[in-house]
Amino acid sequence: MKSNHLEDIKQTALFKAPIQKVWDTVSTSEGISSWFMPNDFQPEVGHEFHIQSPFGPSPCKVLEVDPPHKLSFSWDTDGWFVTFLLKEVGDQTQFTLIHGGWKHDDAVVSKPNEKSSVIRERMESGWVGIVDQRLRKVVEG
Repeated sequence: MKSNHLEDIKQTALFKAPIQKVWDTVSTSEGISSWFMPNDFQPEVGHEFHIQSPFGPSPCKVLEVDPPHKLSFSWDTDGWFVTFLLKEVGDQTQFTLIHGGWKHDDAVVSKPNEKSSVIRERMESGWVGIVDQRLRKVVEG
């Protein structure tokens, strides 16, 4: 039987901002709060923190920190991970967000209590706005 594991969400944007500015905005608690959600993040591998989501606090853990190019953390209790990849392109920065760790499409995500496929679709369009509008506004502002 084929497993219908859902593909990672990938959202890439090119920002008119230096890589260090983008890095500071995606790798500090204050920076992440400015475009995503309140949190007590620290850029240290193994650091456990919480993102204050609409469904309540989500437990997270820092998995990888490679300034100013890569940051990865586990998110919530359903096996998700979020990775930020940064790449210098001239005087701009290419930013890629990956939201992975999705289970098969019928698996129920505990907090919203809906199927993974439904949540993934919602999150995918959510990330588009978060990265392309909110994060862009902060780093290009």
